Amino acid sequence: MFSFNNDYSEGACKQVLVNLIKTNNIQAAGYGLDPFCLGATELIKKKTYHKDIDVHFIPGGTPCNMLAISLLKPYEAVICVETGHINVHETGAIEGCGHKIISVKGTNGKISPAQIEQVVLNHPDEHMVKPKMVFITNATELGTIYTKQELIYINQVCKKYDLYLYLDGARLGNALAAEGNDVSLKDIADLTDIFYIGGTKNGALLGEAMVIKNNELKENFRYLLKQKGQMLAKGRTIGVSFVTLLQGNLYNALATNANDKAQQLKQCFIKNGIKLYVDTPTNQIFPVMSNDLIEKLRKKYIFQDWVKLNVDYTAVRFVCSWATTQKDIDDFITYFNEVK
Repeated sequence: MFSFNNDYSEGACKQVLVNLIKTNNIQAAGYGLDPFCLGATELIKKKTYHKDIDVHFIPGGTPCNMLAISLLKPYEAVICVETGHINVHETGAIEGCGHKIISVKGTNGKISPAQIEQVVLNHPDEHMVKPKMVFITNATELGTIYTKQELIYINQVCKKYDLYLYLDGARLGNALAAEGNDVSLKDIADLTDIFYIGGTKNGALLGEAMVIKNNELKENFRYLLKQKGQMLAKGRTIGVSFVTLLQGNLYNALATNANDKAQQLKQCFIKNGIKLYVDTPTNQIFPVMSNDLIEKLRKKYIFQDWVKLNVDYTAVRFVCSWATTQKDIDDFITYFNEVK
C-alpha cells in the first residue's frame, strides 16, 4: 500500500538527516537557545527582510495555533473560515484555551475582508466576545492560495478594526512554490502580525518556526511557550532542520516537488473526465469519484475521504509530499488506467 494520505508520512529529507548526524555530538544549550536555532533565526530574518522579528521553534502546527491564540485576552475571539484547521481538525484545542472561534463560510477555503468586517459589526458590545484576531492559512485546507492583493485587503480591514492577523503556514512552502503565486516570504512578514513557517510537512524531522512581528505579542512569549509544554529541551533538532532547509533553495525545491507531483495526479484525473471538488495549484488534490472507483483504488492506495456528496460520489483528497517520486506517480497512473 502506498499512501497519498498526507505530507508527513515520511521522516525527514536526506539533507536534514545528514546534518542531524553531523551535529549530533556537538554540545549546545537547550530550549531553543542553541546555535542552530539562533542560526535559523538569522536566516529567517534575512529571508523576510525583517531584523526586528522574534522567532520561536515549536514542535507542531496545533501548538503554534494554540500558542498564538492564547496571546488574546480571555474575552477575545478569533475569526476563521469554517474549514479552518482550528475549527475542524484540532479537537477543541483553541476552545480548551478559553477562546471562542467565530467561523464564516468562506470561498474555497479563503476568508474575505467583507466577512471579517461583518463579524466585527455583529459583535458590538461587552455582552458578546470581542473579535481580536483573524486566522488564515496559506496554502488553505483546500489547497488554495491567497494572492498578494487579497492579503493586502485583509491586512487593511484588520488594521481598520484593530485585529491581529495570524497566518498558519503549515504548508506555506507549497503556497510560495505554487504556480501563479505572487506572494513572497517578505510579503507574509509585511502583512501579518504573527505567522509560522511549516517544517513538519516540508522535509523537517519535526517542527515549525513561529515568527512574531507585532511588538504587542512578543513580550513574555517564552513564558507561555514553557507553560503550554511546547519548549523542547532539544530544540536544536528543529533548529538544525530549519538551518538546512533555509540555506540555499532546499525549502522551495522540496515544496515544488510536492506541488509538481500533485499536479500530475490532477491532470490524470482531468484527462479521465473526473471533476474536481476545488481546483488547486498546490500539493493537495480533491477529485470527485464514484464510490466504486474509490474502492478499487483503495486496494493499493491510501487517501482520505473529504466530503460525501451523495450516495454514489465522494470528494477525496490526495496529498503529495517532498518525498513523492516520479515512479510513485507513474505507478499510480498505470494502476488508475487499469481499474477506471
